[in-house]
Amino acid sequence: MAGRGSGARDCGRSAWAEELLGHLRPTGRDLGRVADWLARTVDGAVCLRGHDGTLLAGRPVALDDALAADVGAGRIASAAVEDAGRHLRLVRVERPGPQPAAVLAVSRTAPFDRRAFDIVTHTAAVVELLLGAGESALASRRLERAADDLRLAILQLLMVEDTVSARRVAAGLWPGLLDTDTARVYVVESRPEDRDRFAEDCLDATGERALVVRCPAVDAHVIVVVPDDAAAERLHALVGSRAGTFLGGSRRHSLARTATAYGQAVSALAVARFRPDKAALYAERTHPERLLDPRALHTWAARLLSPLDGLAHHTRAELLATTRLGLEFTAVSAAKVLGVSRNTVRARMERVEGLLGADFSDLGVRAAVHLALNSQAGLTEQPPPRQEPARTAFGDLLADPALRTWSRALLALLDGDGRDLRRTLRAWLAAGANAERAAQTLGVHAQTVRDHVRGAEPVLQRQLLASGSDLYEVVLAHLALGDLPPPVL
Repeated sequence: MAGRGSGARDCGRSAWAEELLGHLRPTGRDLGRVADWLARTVDGAVCLRGHDGTLLAGRPVALDDALAADVGAGRIASAAVEDAGRHLRLVRVERPGPQPAAVLAVSRTAPFDRRAFDIVTHTAAVVELLLGAGESALASRRLERAADDLRLAILQLLMVEDTVSARRVAAGLWPGLLDTDTARVYVVESRPEDRDRFAEDCLDATGERALVVRCPAVDAHVIVVVPDDAAAERLHALVGSRAGTFLGGSRRHSLARTATAYGQAVSALAVARFRPDKAALYAERTHPERLLDPRALHTWAARLLSPLDGLAHHTRAELLATTRLGLEFTAVSAAKVLGVSRNTVRARMERVEGLLGADFSDLGVRAAVHLALNSQAGLTEQPPPRQEPARTAFGDLLADPALRTWSRALLALLDGDGRDLRRTLRAWLAAGANAERAAQTLGVHAQTVRDHVRGAEPVLQRQLLASGSDLYEVVLAHLALGDLPPPVL
């Protein structure tokens, strides 16, 4: 008989012990669930409280504060109390680091038998492990957030051409990361809910030989500054193996041109969405600035931007970087990327408008200034000066035969659509990309205009409804063919 009773007790112990150990599995680590399990198992009320009386888990239990303080301070290891029909058991629970210990208190109406005593004691040990794991995980998350914040800070310094400070910040944690003169910028798109995991995979794939930043402006984007071609290849392979991910990359630029490279990467990302390999580089298609005489383009761009030349270097770099991003994206998105307020972005762009005597509300003006900024950023060395002094005008650039040939070929892609997308697109651009005004001109509904513009995007392989490089290229094509009036510069 004794043997059979002993076996039953062992079986009972095995059952609750197995359940308790289950709370240590990665999917079961939750102090609240442990407290609820203990309350059910011993048929009582359970409270885990900190040294200051803060409830950490369970439900409040009336305790003698002095007794709880003695247990928490270690003056007594545990306590058993019977009070007005209640039976209490208090057990000290160590916490990691310098934090004061917690107290696990269990109250029930029945006395604590050996089984209940064992369950409370072993549960206290499990709670101690969970507290340690929780603090460790919290510390790890804090470190990860700090590293993420530093990466973003480095990117924002690069965006305003402060490469010296960016290298100084990077050198402490990632030695050698920015020991380069040039790099490519990639933008990886995934589902927003997958972004954090994908960012970690990007870090693993590049071996921390790239600057990986969760984009502060677009929840689905990860920005990667890649100095190393080998790291770039691993990034391509990572995207190719994942469904629903796309990769856009810039041309290779100096680190001071990171803002320009970022805009190119976003532009290339739009092309990647239409490609079977889900990846595209900005240099893979012909862009207007690459068709023009580099000396004529440089002469015109330098003259257009010359009012900024008298500014201090850091001020000029800040204004140009902000304007590049402000022309590519909304003020809100540009502000998030740069780490400033949207009012700051608008104020800087208004200052550039004043210095250039330009009106950025005019789509043609925006396209022209964007061309000037891109042409300067894309120069690896300054073209030789012309033999004779020349004042190249914007109209002279638009008259370039190569640019006109490219423009005709690009817009001819729209001619095969029976909806007359080309007519709608021309009216939409003439109305400053405003669907309502274009609809009034065409005598159709504004939604029809939007649908036609959206329908032109896959035909031209360019994003049009979002401001940026793609839109400005299409504007330049219309300007070159005389389909839009020339802007006032």
